[in-house]
Amino acid sequence: MAVAREGQTFDGASLLSRYASFVKLPHTLFALPFAGVGAILASYTHPSGVTWASVGWILVAFTAARFAAMGFNRVVDRHYDALNPRTQGRELPSGRLTSSQAAVSIAVAAVVFVLAAWELNPLCGALAPVALGWTFFYSYTKRFTRWAHNVLGLSLGIAPVGAYLAVAGAWARPWYALVLLAVAVMFWVAGFDIIYALQDVDFDRSHGLHSLPARSGVRPALRLARLFHAASVLLFLGLGVLHLFPVHWLFLVGGAIMAVVLHFEHAMLRRQDPERLDARVVDRAFFQANTAISVSFFVLTLLDRLLLG
Repeated sequence: MAVAREGQTFDGASLLSRYASFVKLPHTLFALPFAGVGAILASYTHPSGVTWASVGWILVAFTAARFAAMGFNRVVDRHYDALNPRTQGRELPSGRLTSSQAAVSIAVAAVVFVLAAWELNPLCGALAPVALGWTFFYSYTKRFTRWAHNVLGLSLGIAPVGAYLAVAGAWARPWYALVLLAVAVMFWVAGFDIIYALQDVDFDRSHGLHSLPARSGVRPALRLARLFHAASVLLFLGLGVLHLFPVHWLFLVGGAIMAVVLHFEHAMLRRQDPERLDARVVDRAFFQANTAISVSFFVLTLLDRLLLG
């Protein structure tokens, strides 16, 4: 019996297509824009740090880091993926990629990330192994803690901080501004990762995995996802209202749009029985809504900088 292909993957047979599906390349659309937000925020006080070279190396560093982290997760989870009907079609359990091909690509991506970070500045270079280690650590957390969603969220929260440091070459002032930026992204990601985990509640329970929906129950987990998303919106708005970064009203509009989209995302889920969610609805809430959030937030932050900065 043919195994259904996951969303945001490619059905081509070429090696490039298989690698793109291996790391779910389209998911870059909701991760990369926040790295761009970090670079834009740094440009207010360090405009000379924004060059074609720095932008290029940021893109290389982000792409390589995400490839290494996602690929590592696929290798670590390959045995579970082979048992889960939803994930049996992934590249490693289906045999579309070998373990050796995966391992080599992850190693190359990790090296490229570290080299790109050093090309940006010494601070980024020194912190690159720490960031990579944290993203690799996430892959094991679902085996022992229900808060793996937050670990994943902080892994993506590193991206805007890293892009800020790439442009500025130094930590922001006040020091907690970048911390709050990372935490805002963490709550946003953790909230939608809880929603994504709804697809595997029964599997996670039967195999002793610690997602929040599996361990705390579906309805409590969804309430926590709403709380996380509310905290994320408040933090993003707070960054502007409290002038922790020199942004203007368009940045705040981005936060308001995030609130509206997240409201509809959760409203869409509330219209269904949370114990019997349509996987297509979960996929739409996970990918489309969050892509809209990240892209719109980046565009409005950029317009804020270009038109009002």
